[in-house]
Amino acid sequence: MKKKYLALLTALLLTAGIGTGAQAAELKTLTPQQADTVTISAFMAKGDLPNLKKALAAALDNGMTVNEAKEVLVHLYAYTGFPRSLNALGTLDKLVQERRAAGINDEMGPDAAPLDPNADRLARGTEVQTYISGRVVENDFAPIINTFLREHLFYDIFARDVINWQQRELATVGALAGIGNVNPQLNAHFRAAMNTGLTPEQLKEAVAVLNDTVDENTAANAGQVLNGVLK
Repeated sequence: MKKKYLALLTALLLTAGIGTGAQAAELKTLTPQQADTVTISAFMAKGDLPNLKKALAAALDNGMTVNEAKEVLVHLYAYTGFPRSLNALGTLDKLVQERRAAGINDEMGPDAAPLDPNADRLARGTEVQTYISGRVVENDFAPIINTFLREHLFYDIFARDVINWQQRELATVGALAGIGNVNPQLNAHFRAAMNTGLTPEQLKEAVAVLNDTVDENTAANAGQVLNGVLK
């Protein structure tokens, strides 16, 4: 079974121009928390609550705090919508209560520090958007959407400090891969992930994690998109 899995994963990743399955299984470049973030985000985006619950339990077992897991699910509402986010948060809440009843006391971790109420949200968000995107982003057809992105996503959300920008981009990549049919955005966020300091090797391994923990089709599509970015 192991040989069959490695052969399948290797074939998939070579087709996409990405490394070997054996390297992915051993997490050569991602931390366990980073890998767990990718898996959690994909299942959340798919609305697969049973598998999300299993992935969240594994993440907590691997040392992710409750507030870190919560922050990933809050962050992703901007990409998957409030219904997916609220259902996922409810799943995490129930899981933590069940684990507590079973004698497992998960570390809560620190809450997010409050943001400066006097900050120029548009200016600060524009700076973050430009840095992460690697260019100035404009939308002449619907300028208001870029205002929302700058003030809310790139300031209100990205300025929060429970998880860092790399973790947020890994979550976004995992979610967009899980949604499917949003390859322009997945392409952009693979690039954004590298702008935050994640390496091509780490993103290759994130695709391998998707294959290992989610499904082949999700990973194959993400691998093709990443291969195009790296070329």
